[in-house]
Amino acid sequence: MGFPLKEKYINLLTDFGFKRVFGTEPNKQLLIDFLNTLLPEQHRIQSVTYKQTENLGNTPVDRKAIFDIYCQAENGDRFIVEIQKAKQNFFKDRSVYYATFPIQEQAQKGTWDYQLTPVYTVGVLDFIFDDHQQDPELLHTVELKNQNCQVFYDKLKFIYIELPKFTKTLAELETHFDKWLFLLKHLPDLDEPPQPLQEAVFDQLFEVAEIANFSPGEQEGYQESLKYYRDLNNVVDTSRQEGKQEGLEIGLEIGLAKGREEAMQQVARQMQAAGVPMSDIARYTGLSVDEVEGVSG
Repeated sequence: MGFPLKEKYINLLTDFGFKRVFGTEPNKQLLIDFLNTLLPEQHRIQSVTYKQTENLGNTPVDRKAIFDIYCQAENGDRFIVEIQKAKQNFFKDRSVYYATFPIQEQAQKGTWDYQLTPVYTVGVLDFIFDDHQQDPELLHTVELKNQNCQVFYDKLKFIYIELPKFTKTLAELETHFDKWLFLLKHLPDLDEPPQPLQEAVFDQLFEVAEIANFSPGEQEGYQESLKYYRDLNNVVDTSRQEGKQEGLEIGLEIGLAKGREEAMQQVARQMQAAGVPMSDIARYTGLSVDEVEGVSG
């Protein structure tokens, strides 16, 4: 085992924690419940199917840009769900570019009328957009609108949550959305499920997120993912204190993808050594089975 863990519950902002809670078949009701807090009532979903990402995109670089979670609702709507832990240059451009993958995936051979199903990008951001620093609004729903602010195309939506802006305490939680944001931000700080969060869906979350319920291999994998998350936060905090934010963003743009991939490879090695099945390792790390097999060499 690695360093001892003091927390009872995992950090949902780690890659491992986010995928364990929201990205696995036995727990998909948690993802559905979370997504439904962001969707209008008429668009709420009952079921989702997790989709593979290895074949998305037209180049090897594209196919390396694996989303945290990619799923499809029973009505055909497609969802990209990601956590973003550090600010990057051209983040909005990147977000729009990734949204084109599930759009292009819908192309059909032969005669096709170009009818598309909706695509949603949902981003849980552990930072605040530069142009929204003074804006108290933490939930941003972005659509294509015309010059009269009327929706021109309603099948492409970007939903962003600026998590640092959420400052409510347990006693101040009012909505189901509030409760989800509180858990995203404070789950590792809790010792027991508090009374305001004692609902059936959160009962499942607390059980899934309890570290004591992990196998030894899963605990190793989580510790590696947590170390990567903490190291990244330390780099961000140090750079801000030293007034080097611009340099940090350039460095992160270059190194974040590589660092994350290397961290997930290390997670995979730890889980392999503990005897975790290849398919489970791929599920928790976002690597393909071939990539998991390759890291042991």
